[in-house]
Amino acid sequence: MSLPLENSTRPSDGSLAEGVDAAIDSALADKRLVGAVVLIAKDGELAYHRAAGLADRENDVAMQEDAIFRLASVTKPIVTIIAMRLVEQGRIGLQDPITKWLPDFRPRLPDGSEAVIRIRHLLTHTSGLGYTFAEEQDGPYHRAGVSDGLDIPGRSVADNLQRLANAPLLFTPGENWRYSLAMDVLGGIIEKETGRALGDVVAELVMKPLGLSDTAFAVRDRSRLSANYVNGNPQPQRMEDGTLVPILDGVIRFAPDRIFDPASYHSGGAGMAGTASDVLAILDAIRKGGAPLLSPDTVKTMMTDQAGGHMQALQAGFGFGYGWSVVTDPVAGQVPFSAGTIKWGGVYGHSWFVDAEKGLTVVALTNTALEGMWGQFTMDLAKAVYAGI
Repeated sequence: MSLPLENSTRPSDGSLAEGVDAAIDSALADKRLVGAVVLIAKDGELAYHRAAGLADRENDVAMQEDAIFRLASVTKPIVTIIAMRLVEQGRIGLQDPITKWLPDFRPRLPDGSEAVIRIRHLLTHTSGLGYTFAEEQDGPYHRAGVSDGLDIPGRSVADNLQRLANAPLLFTPGENWRYSLAMDVLGGIIEKETGRALGDVVAELVMKPLGLSDTAFAVRDRSRLSANYVNGNPQPQRMEDGTLVPILDGVIRFAPDRIFDPASYHSGGAGMAGTASDVLAILDAIRKGGAPLLSPDTVKTMMTDQAGGHMQALQAGFGFGYGWSVVTDPVAGQVPFSAGTIKWGGVYGHSWFVDAEKGLTVVALTNTALEGMWGQFTMDLAKAVYAGI
């Protein structure tokens, strides 16, 4: 069940509230964010909740705590939980080659040789796959017309997997780490194994056991759906289909209306929409040990670096478990989190972290990319949380 929310959008009193309020208010005043919902649970109890700013600036619609957001990569931990439930049931194995379900999905290495991608490679982003946004405009993913799960409404999963399989792997599976479309491939595997649409499996294996209903590969109530914005000067600009957003060395192609097209494949890496309270409930179940979704042993495995140290070579102090990054050394990472904290975000403007040692589950969904995912706001929020507990 979702953690209970009061009708008020104002938080409780105390230093935690004061610090988090200041982080939110500063981002809104500086026009780095348009709107946000921030929820913080401490030992399973809601310690802070606030909806702030606007869900739709052009129509002067205030943000509400039950607002629905396009989740982007906040989808990934949800689909990972499904995969691990199927592992527990003995229906898929971490060492299984993915060709067991996708016999035609055989991307080759640059020299033309074959490689074996296993389920664990998908879960840890060590498969050798990549993302279109992370390559140059004339790269193989662009040439193949691969969707990142955020664009190209109406694309089927079979079509996208075929295009992805035609592009070369970036490295031998298991020998490096690269953020990738691996979870979209895993979504296709889940559909093959269950014989059902990924969204139906999410509803049955994650949402139903927790008593949740607002998070899906479709929008349950369009009146609660937040508009989307992208960083801009003097203020964020409204996002529309076709909006291009520079990120790292590439460009993300957004199509916010993709989620309204029932023909769009259920992207296991980026395709869901949902509420902050649903995300909090899912993540807090993980913090508590997994029930009613997973066993404590499975959750412990998921919250341990499973990427062979390859991510740590790219980002000091961090590894990657199954579905999320793991803080392995807070000092080396120069972060306030405890060792073992899991965290990630979503490119539409979201961040979250679970610090089991401190009993913390923090979810911040915003409607502003990329500030809400890795901007100053996320750093200010984390500092305020740890200063206030």
